[in-house]
Amino acid sequence: MTWMRCSACKRDIGFGAVHWVCSVSTCNRHNTNYKFCTVACWDSHVATLRHRDAWAVEERAPRTADAAPPAAPPRPAPAPVAAPPPRPAAPPVAEMPAAAPAPAPIAPAPSRPPAPTSDHPAEPARRFIATPAPTAAPSASAPSASAPTLAEAEAEILIVVSKMKKYIRERSGMNTSDAVADALSDHVRAICDDAIRTAATDGRKTVLDRDVPKLRR
Repeated sequence: MTWMRCSACKRDIGFGAVHWVCSVSTCNRHNTNYKFCTVACWDSHVATLRHRDAWAVEERAPRTADAAPPAAPPRPAPAPVAAPPPRPAAPPVAEMPAAAPAPAPIAPAPSRPPAPTSDHPAEPARRFIATPAPTAAPSASAPSASAPTLAEAEAEILIVVSKMKKYIRERSGMNTSDAVADALSDHVRAICDDAIRTAATDGRKTVLDRDVPKLRR
């Protein structure tokens, strides 16, 4: 049975299934209530809304429909209003003779335009058509407004913060500062740059696993 649909790929999230929500409070309000079936779907949501500091929080859907939050109770119907008592009948009024109707006013005859003479013939009505201003053709070299800049790419978080914090907590029982995500993202960017240079040296346009530097322990 379907509990909810993924906010990114629209796939079904069943009862009792593991899903992810965004750590930003505005994404979990009643009018938004974003739910994601995978971390990849949450990552596409972050790329769309451009969160500066966000991570995916793992949650589990209720196992039955009874566990879902109850609907708001219906409002009570308003109490009927008693009808006002009837008013007493007005005393009869003596009938007066009807006055003669006033004559309708005579509308003045519409004035006609003077007839054109042979010396001054009537000019035809002229129409003015506005000429649209020419629009400049989009330049092929102009950057797209939606394309991220290099500064934005270098400021993005490249790791799943919730997974990183969970790993450190399970390994050592320690908490993790949010600034650690920035430092680890810098390390990931440096490793990716080394892999890009290795692939370019081999004349390839695809970065392979062998291009990544070996892990040092």
